[in-house]
Amino acid sequence: MPLAKHRSEIVIVGGGVIGLAVARALGRRGVKDVLLLERGKLGREASYAAGGILAPQAEADESDEFFALASASRDAYPSFAASLYEETGIDIELDSAGTLYLAFNSADEQEIQDRFAWQKRAGLSVERLTRAEALELEPNISAHVCSALRFPKDIQVENRLLVEALASSCQHFEVTLVTNTLVQDLTIESGRLTGVQTSAGFVATDCVIIAGGAWTSKIRNLPAIPIEPVRGQMLCFQGKQRITNHVLYSPRGYLVPRRDGRLLAGSTLEAVGFDSRVTDDGLQAVRSNALEISSLVQELEGREAWAGLRPRAPDNLPVLGPCGEIKGLVYATGHYRNGILLAPITGDLIAETIISEVSPPLLTPFSADRFGLVPSSIR
Repeated sequence: MPLAKHRSEIVIVGGGVIGLAVARALGRRGVKDVLLLERGKLGREASYAAGGILAPQAEADESDEFFALASASRDAYPSFAASLYEETGIDIELDSAGTLYLAFNSADEQEIQDRFAWQKRAGLSVERLTRAEALELEPNISAHVCSALRFPKDIQVENRLLVEALASSCQHFEVTLVTNTLVQDLTIESGRLTGVQTSAGFVATDCVIIAGGAWTSKIRNLPAIPIEPVRGQMLCFQGKQRITNHVLYSPRGYLVPRRDGRLLAGSTLEAVGFDSRVTDDGLQAVRSNALEISSLVQELEGREAWAGLRPRAPDNLPVLGPCGEIKGLVYATGHYRNGILLAPITGDLIAETIISEVSPPLLTPFSADRFGLVPSSIR
């Protein structure tokens, strides 16, 4: 079906949590002419497949620019969730119980000791637990646990409800959401972006935000960012009640409890192109890592399994901000395993960049220009 509108002030390519968060942030700032184009259904790719963990401290080996960005976004979640609820009436189930990082062998213990040391020196909220203390706090973890770290500020959210709330909020702010529409080409004249060619027709615009996730590199005439898909397979178990209050991490896997008794287990990291199928080997690896964390997993009913494709840049960092080579082109992609975590801050910083025409300092380390880009049409 042809697009009803052939010109928009701002076009966003991609309708996952990042594209939706950017669209909402623009709408909240009074921008009225925003068109979001999604190749399939809103939020049904990596955003839908995620675990919803907001845990920069549990995953960080050091304090760097990315850690600062991720921590700021995590800390924005309480107000982010509250404002989404005000706008939509949708509770995204922000759960502030915290995260436990579990050690099961000497190598794990060294890892958490190193993490505890630098975070304690940095004045961050982190607690070191003995085996007995960890089991007292969460009796259903494996008796083989050696020790643990507790991160009280590392929390979780129901990512599928987040997608629903963001989409509803975008409609509240009169963002035009168009699904099942493929963006094929950018049109560029004299170093300035002039529009996008889609499967439903041409849309003229002076500003395009690329939030296409794993499919970013498939857009023709886009300066080439080497974003690759990385498959992550997940298992979901169903219990009558939660077997854990905290998100449970190990160096090999994680368990995420939901309010309704579901327990998510993940995840694989597989460079297999655009193959989003689940596999026996992948699910067996996820199950084995889950059982290491809690033997009670074997007593739960398996509910479903799925896989998503995460967008990864070569340095594992997101690609954010204006393209130095093409006026009007802005990136919000390559979030890899952190799309849910980074949604609030990405939305705000990208919206601020477009409205003020000044890129905030937090975005500087993640500029697309770090790759020495060339248009994909001449690769």
